[in-house]
Amino acid sequence: MLSVLLLFLLPVGGGIPAGVLLARAQGLPWPATAGLYLASDVLLALAFEPMLRLLVLLAGKVPFLARLGVVLKAAMARTAAQVSSPGAGPLTLVLIAFGVDPMTGRAAALAAGHGFLAGWAIAIAGDMLYYAVIAVVTLRLNAYFKNPEATVLVVLSAMVVVPVLVRRLRGRLRPAG
Repeated sequence: MLSVLLLFLLPVGGGIPAGVLLARAQGLPWPATAGLYLASDVLLALAFEPMLRLLVLLAGKVPFLARLGVVLKAAMARTAAQVSSPGAGPLTLVLIAFGVDPMTGRAAALAAGHGFLAGWAIAIAGDMLYYAVIAVVTLRLNAYFKNPEATVLVVLSAMVVVPVLVRRLRGRLRPAG
């Protein structure tokens, strides 16, 4: 189980397909695997929150960080406006965590005024949705390929290529204006 948790702690999404396949090979039931992923998110929250709070504190004292904070808030406002018209409500923040990563989701939740527990609950909810999608796709593809290495390669490739294709498609479908 520790090896699965360590894969889930990798800072990029590649740990999900490998961790899911390793968990299946070790005979872990899916609720235990999902619980390990949830545990990795909680550990991430405990490690990342102090760094985030330190950056917020330093932004009040370091001009470059203050400017960076303003830029990030503006970018967050643009992202929130694309996802939802009322702004950065909980659903929008869940979608940000789903689409980017839980740290970005937590930073967005902090910028929207959510505290530690609510902010991380929102970020983890989005990340758990992402985990569910990748886990199901990984298991379905592995049933087809019957080769864990090929499955991980296909899933990782899709994790890189699909967002690029979606952005291009959205750009072409937007009316000129």
